[in-house]
Amino acid sequence: MSTVYWFGNRFVPQEEVRISPLDRGYYFGDGAYEVFRFYAGQLYETEAHLQRLWHTSAGLKLELPFAQEELAAKLEELVRRSGAAEGNVYLQITRGAAPRAHPFPRGAEPVVMAYATPVARPVAAMEAGIRAVTVEDIRWLRCDYKTLNLLPNVLAKQEALDRGADEAVLHRSGTVTECSASNLMIVRDGTVLTHPADNFILHGVTRAVVLRLARAAEIPVVERPFTLDELAGADEAFITGTTVEVTPVVSLNGQAVGSGRPGPVTRRLQTDFAATLPV
Repeated sequence: MSTVYWFGNRFVPQEEVRISPLDRGYYFGDGAYEVFRFYAGQLYETEAHLQRLWHTSAGLKLELPFAQEELAAKLEELVRRSGAAEGNVYLQITRGAAPRAHPFPRGAEPVVMAYATPVARPVAAMEAGIRAVTVEDIRWLRCDYKTLNLLPNVLAKQEALDRGADEAVLHRSGTVTECSASNLMIVRDGTVLTHPADNFILHGVTRAVVLRLARAAEIPVVERPFTLDELAGADEAFITGTTVEVTPVVSLNGQAVGSGRPGPVTRRLQTDFAATLPV
């Protein structure tokens, strides 16, 4: 069965999607994207994802060709047409096609593409935990923009895989930022620590949900930079993200994190997060 795409403001099979070789997304990574999760056929935290998309677009001076309500309706229709109950929606917007030149082109029309794919919840990883390694954060300084320029993230992820791990924990000269494709939180003496939502990290939607749940559960939360040494001495660590939800990190650079098993704070937040999902 062909995947249904939303492209050119129409729902079409993948075979009908045509991207120009002059598209600035191809030349410059000149565009933005979002990944939405859906459960029981319903988009999750739609408003938060759209707000982040508008934040990125404003930073890129990329004028979006629709209102938030219109976009949400199109994505909901895309989920319905996909026939999947659970999965991801990938949305990408580029500045459009124009002759290759660095200045923003005049008159180019943004190119919008989205599709939905069935993806199961990462139950096994959430139950057992994952392994991580540390990698120097070599990205640019506007990581709060969710742009198409993901090669540094790809390189970090591949380094983790090459070293027998599942995820890369990024740091800038010893200060931990986030991971290659997720946000990172640690637990020390019952307090959740995570890097503040500034320009050094992507402002994760799941990150915000988990922090809200922690505060509601009266688990202390501190948003501040922390070091590799603090990470190495953590009682617990876990990543958050649209596709990973709340996944424990049980090994870092080959050494156990805490007891080497998912800890009680992580387990509590996993349970509380699951309770927010549509059924």
